[in-house]
Amino acid sequence: MKILKWLSVADRFYKIYLDKQLAPFGINSSQYMFLIKICHSPGILQDSLMDMFYVHPSNIVRTIAALEKLGMITRFPNDQDRRTWKLYPTDRAQAVLEEIQTVCKKTEELLLRDFDEEEKKLFTALLMKAGKNITTELHIERKEEEFDD
Repeated sequence: MKILKWLSVADRFYKIYLDKQLAPFGINSSQYMFLIKICHSPGILQDSLMDMFYVHPSNIVRTIAALEKLGMITRFPNDQDRRTWKLYPTDRAQAVLEEIQTVCKKTEELLLRDFDEEEKKLFTALLMKAGKNITTELHIERKEEEFDD
């Protein structure tokens, strides 16, 4: 039960920390990954985010709507399928992208502060393996490369 306890503690408090660090940009810990992905992949289909972030479609819709309201992204209907949306970052999002990525990098560094390089690699590999185990048990299929992000 120690693992579950400490996964929960790390998850809760890294989100609190990240929320504080991201507040100046108007986003939070549940939005940053979507914004970064959209900035790196302009025109990405909204539906494809479900396969990348392991979240319920309603959470994606809510997050995309919030980012759009904040002026961070714009949505346009997909010409090939009008039921889906293409997502694009705004100039505002592009202007703060590097700073947001820096906040994320510093947060990871904080979480791994007392780890040596070998421990960082091992921890990352084991955490990914644990994630694969639980998603496999729940029959959540993802492409292997999606576990690398």
